[in-house]
Amino acid sequence: MQNAGFGSCCAIVAWFSSSSGGKFWLLLRSTQGKRHHPHPPFGHLLPSREKAKEPMVRRRGWAMRAAELKAFTGSHEAAIVAELTRVRGSSPRDEGTFMVIAADAIMGTIGGGALEYMVIARARQALRDDEEPQGLDIPLGPEIGQCCGGRVEVSLRRLTAARADALGERLEAAERELPHVYLFGSGNVGKALAVALSALPVRVHAVDTRPEELSDLPLGVEAIAHPMPEAVVRSAPAGSSYVILTHDHALDFLIAVEALKRDDCPYVGMVGSRTKRAKFASWYLSDAGGSEDRMRRLVLPIGDFGYVDKRPEVIAALAAAEIMVQIGRREVSVSDAPETLVMGNRS
Repeated sequence: MQNAGFGSCCAIVAWFSSSSGGKFWLLLRSTQGKRHHPHPPFGHLLPSREKAKEPMVRRRGWAMRAAELKAFTGSHEAAIVAELTRVRGSSPRDEGTFMVIAADAIMGTIGGGALEYMVIARARQALRDDEEPQGLDIPLGPEIGQCCGGRVEVSLRRLTAARADALGERLEAAERELPHVYLFGSGNVGKALAVALSALPVRVHAVDTRPEELSDLPLGVEAIAHPMPEAVVRSAPAGSSYVILTHDHALDFLIAVEALKRDDCPYVGMVGSRTKRAKFASWYLSDAGGSEDRMRRLVLPIGDFGYVDKRPEVIAALAAAEIMVQIGRREVSVSDAPETLVMGNRS
């Protein structure tokens, strides 16, 4: 493990040009005296501006899926996995977070910024030299132009078939624990919301009575064609969220009635206007046997942050943020609940 800390040593940083035309910072240190580095002392780990122009394709960030990792490794003969093996203090990502780095593409992120830039540079240099890469121990402070204040250790390892399988198993286990979000209706807003949520740590299901509308969904989104979408609500896993965006207001209302019966769901939302909300509330409270308490749980309109924009992609972005906030609040409340309640034992 290379230690990137400098203690109290004195540093002299010089700018050099190599015979190949690449430029780099060279750090010279003495063993005594106060440290002094007017320029970033980790520059010798960073690629030059010329090398930074090499092509890079970034794949999915946080919500990497096992199937995507398999496809990535299958299309790149050589790659290196970079993993945060130790995190002390404040860091943009948690211990165990990893990314995969190939010569012309990367998948995932360990936090971005100078930290990730350095790791990518080190990994690609090892790929070019066909060497086993060394790990890094990096303070996330002014030394590298970041202000997180913590420190991370990063392991760099060749992505062998065995390691790829192990990482795939980790991702599959994580996917099984993700909360479910059901999108009822695969029209313009439904498809846009499927795209927005597909990059987030949730399992997305698109439900529609029209099978032909369930084409062209993002990778990882499950398509469910069902003649009675409200039945899908009844069989959904505990803790699921429901977003109602069908082409039929009467169908919207039926699905909403079933969703509001689920006291375990963090979010029930319906696309529409305040007029639609008033009409649903009148019918729900007078004819459907609904209660005021459950009615208050319905988010209608969805994504209403005081910014009016009817474009599907904008509605989807706002709604996705709203959904994630409610899911996060439920996860916190469940984790803080007494053990007997979390386990479902109310006795």
